Amino acid sequence: MNRKVAIQGIKGSFHHQVAREYFSEDIDILECLSFDILVDSLLDKTVNSAVMAIENSIAGSIIPNYALIDNNQLHIIGEHYVNIHHNLMALPGQKIDDLREVYSHPMALLQCKQFFKQFPHIKLVEDADTAETARRIQQNGLKGVGAIASKTAAELFGMGILAENIQTIRDNSTRFVILQTKNSVLPEEDINKASVKFMTDHKRGSLATVLNVMSDCRLNLTKLQSLPVIETPWKYSFFVDVTFEKYDDFKKAKSLLDIMTESFKILGEYKNAKL
Repeated sequence: MNRKVAIQGIKGSFHHQVAREYFSEDIDILECLSFDILVDSLLDKTVNSAVMAIENSIAGSIIPNYALIDNNQLHIIGEHYVNIHHNLMALPGQKIDDLREVYSHPMALLQCKQFFKQFPHIKLVEDADTAETARRIQQNGLKGVGAIASKTAAELFGMGILAENIQTIRDNSTRFVILQTKNSVLPEEDINKASVKFMTDHKRGSLATVLNVMSDCRLNLTKLQSLPVIETPWKYSFFVDVTFEKYDDFKKAKSLLDIMTESFKILGEYKNAKL
């Protein structure tokens, strides 16, 4: 029986690429046009796993996705990094001068803004997904309209690539997390990264004390993201990623942080994909 995996977007998207690269076995893909729908498909057991973008090396964290993982008690069981290459595409035979509008995901548009400064006649329009935009142009035979998407999308939907690698910064990567409703069963010796969430009290130096404990336990802090606690104005939760060489070091830190912080929670224990 094939593993069923939910992705945000459609086949040909970067989420689809991650699903294919992360899971070596045959998989069935469930296309979801929003992260909320993706989460629902996990919760109602339509799928076993889901792929979710969590941060980009240029645009930073995708803040709402942290809340989705936390609020729905999801577990991060793995991660995957993809170098993002954006391509401008349109129906075969079209040229850049023919385009009046280019549609894509807001993040893709942001990452390619510099390229389009040389084409002031082109209007950039935000859309839900990169690959879906390419598919729509192809299905409806839309002339004068372009999309920013991957080469895989161009191949899948028979689009012509007008310009390759149009992202402003060449070294542009996105981190994706692999989600399940239950925690991973990786052996401890294979776990060298974890995602946790906690709150601290309002005393001076509370966060610094927590970070010092992590350092003393030989944990390397790779991500620190704060989110406001909705019910309590001016109070914040901290989402932290740490790497470590020995699981015992993390185990020691867990026991200390559980005592020192408010609402300490493990979001995932998994294998570091960026070594």
